[in-house]
Order: sequence, then structure tokens, then C-alpha cells
Amino acid sequence: MRRAVVLFTRDLRVHDHAALSSAIEEADEIVPLFVFDEALARVHRAAARHAFLLGSLAVLRESLRSRGGDLFLRSGDPVEQTLRVARATDTDAVFLGADVSAYAKRRQERLALACLGERIGLRIENTVAAVPWCELTPAARDHYRVFTPYWRRWRETPLPEPLAAPGRVRVPTDLPRGQLPSPTKPLDGGERAARRRLDEWLGDGLHDYGSGRNGLAGNGTSRLSPFLHFGCVSANEVVTRARREGSTADEFVRQLCWRDFYLQLLAANPSTATLDLHPRERPWRDNEVALEAWAYGRTGYPIVDAAMRQLRSEGWIHNRARLVVASFLTKTLGIEWRRGAEVFFDLLVDGDLASNAGNWQWVAGTGVDTRPGRTLNPIAQARRFDPDGTYVRRHVPELAELEGPSVHEPWRSPLAARAPEYPDRIVEQAVAGRYFSGTA
Repeated sequence: MRRAVVLFTRDLRVHDHAALSSAIEEADEIVPLFVFDEALARVHRAAARHAFLLGSLAVLRESLRSRGGDLFLRSGDPVEQTLRVARATDTDAVFLGADVSAYAKRRQERLALACLGERIGLRIENTVAAVPWCELTPAARDHYRVFTPYWRRWRETPLPEPLAAPGRVRVPTDLPRGQLPSPTKPLDGGERAARRRLDEWLGDGLHDYGSGRNGLAGNGTSRLSPFLHFGCVSANEVVTRARREGSTADEFVRQLCWRDFYLQLLAANPSTATLDLHPRERPWRDNEVALEAWAYGRTGYPIVDAAMRQLRSEGWIHNRARLVVASFLTKTLGIEWRRGAEVFFDLLVDGDLASNAGNWQWVAGTGVDTRPGRTLNPIAQARRFDPDGTYVRRHVPELAELEGPSVHEPWRSPLAARAPEYPDRIVEQAVAGRYFSGTA
């Protein structure tokens, strides 16, 4: 009897899962396996992200059980635990989805060596990206550092038809299943919620995405990012189904391309998770007081504070809000992007290493932005993307009495109308550049 282990990582689904489908096709029995990796405990330190992970695993286990299978759970080193399960079940092959971080690459290399020593085959499939990062390369180098030419190639690349979920999953009957911890803060994670959200988005939200995607107070974005991060739905299926909606999906699909772009960037430059892609001669400020004020939404700039408070309470904020607060930290306060990226990674449910580092470096001017000096003025951004102040009043209740756009500049309101508990500005935007340049 042929047996195979399918090691799940960031691909917690049964639909359009190349590793799972290949294993079922080639083996008589499979062992769907997830290992709680002790080395990655910090990655899931955020309570919301950990809860989302546990919820997604619970749904995956239900899906496999409904097909006659199960999800086997272990804790420890993923390579050691995978080999232990493989030996116990006399496995012929291990199937794994590829990933791009330095840690994921080391895990894959270690697993390859361990399988070679045990004479077990190892199959690596694409389960994370829409277009695998090694498929697209420019003429002069092995990866793209400018988005637009990558986008041109990416959008012309044919995608495979999404794979159907398996009808039947056969697993060994004598292998311990393992216990799944209960989340302390249940979240609606998992494949079932992901597919429901995708259906809703394609049916009711996508067609207005081009005009409404930047509005901070509305619901003009897909909210699929946590599901994509954990692989509860495949990027390939999201892109494929969106394209079927015609040209109205172009802008949304372009945003999905950014995800693949940052994956291929990190794959080629693993150090960009912590080091500048393009080092600049910039005197970053070391200001813990300002950093804490920013992280907890106490800067005195309502649009910044609203976004950071929403992030802390919900584990998610709109991409436009991410750009605004990142620019404020790096360009207005002059605090290095790594400090902000750490805060984001600790709070975001969709804390994706490639996109998080890539976007922070883009804003800071150390990454792939062709205009590295670009600065987003928080007041101008607030007026443009929260014109009547609804978003700010929702998340900064101290300012709820200020009407309309006046909420964005409370320091201009009469003293009696201001909330005494709301902080003064930690720096005036007009002179912030002097702090950043080191001249003040």
C-alpha cells in the first residue's frame, strides 16, 4: 500500500490544493499533517492571528473528516515530526507547498535532506502564489524590482483551472490524530468563511472596487487578505474567478498581483524582511515615546490614531490606512520602518512577511518605490479618503462631537469643542521634515 504525508503550512484548504490533490492521486492513503512549529511561536503571538489559525485548522479538520479523512496534529520541529509520522506509516512520499521566507526555505531544504536519508520522495507544489515566483524573470536578472513590468508579464501568464476538492480522503486508522487547542478569541477563519466571503465579494462588491476601494469609512475592499495569508482560499482561484467578471475586475486583480510581486521579491532577497533593499543615507530617529504614541493611536492626528486603534482592536485596517500610518511613522516622525513593521506583524491577522516588509520598505523609500521621497500628508489623505470624518469618529470617540471634516484638525476647533482627553499633536506636520532630515 502506498502512503503519502501532506504537510500543510500556509495552505489550509481542500479546494485548489495541488499538494493534496497530487498525493491523493498517487497514494492509497494519505496523512494530512499540520505541525505547530515552536520556532514560529512569535509569528502567531498576536492573539487574533493565533485564533484565526486555530479556527482555520478546525474547519480544515472538519472538511477532511467529511470526506472520510482527518487532520493529524503534532507540535515541535516540523521536519522531525514529519519524518516521525512518515516512519510510523511507512510513507513513500511527502508533499509540501512551497513558500519564500528564509525560514520556509531552510525548512524545505532540511526536509529534502531528511527525506533523502530515509529514501522518501519529496514533492514541492505551488499552493501559495497565483503565479509561482520562479516563473517570471526579466531579461537582465533573476527577479523583478519594479512592479509595472512585472504586472505586464503576470497578467499575460495563463493560470491553471482551480482544482476541485477531493471527493474521498483515505487515511491510516491506527495513527493518533492529535488534539486541536480551542481559541481564546474565536474568529470566523477557515475555508468555509473564505469561500463565502469570496462569493459575496464577486457578487456584490467587486464591480464598485475601482471607485470605492480607497474610501476608509466604507466597505469597498474584499477583506480576503487573512484568508489568503493562511491559504484558506487559493490566490489562483481568487484571480481566476475575478477575471471571469470581465474588465471591472482589472484593478482588483492588479492588487492581487502585488502579493505575488512581493513574494518573488522576498524569494530573491530574503534579507529584505529586516534589511533595506535600497539602503539610504537617512538618520532614523530613536524616539520610544513617539513610537508608543503612534502604536497606540495617541499622536494627535485623528486619521493616524483612528487607523492604529482599529488595527489594535480588529487586527485589520484598510490598505490606504496602512500607507498613511506607515508614511507618518517613517516620513513625518522619522522612525525606521522596521519598528513599524514589527508592530504591524504583532497585530495584523493577515501579517504576511513578504507583503508587510515590501509595503513598509515601499513607504519608507528603501524598497521598490520609484519615488523614494514620496510623503503622504495625513491631513490631505484624511480629507480625500474620509471627507466627512465618519471613519475617524468611529474609532476616535473623543472627537465624536466635531462635525464633518473639522474632526481631522481638532486643533483648529474652538477650545470648548475639543475633547480634553484627546492628545495634542506630537509634531507639527509643517515642520516634520526637519525632524526627518535631522536638522531639528
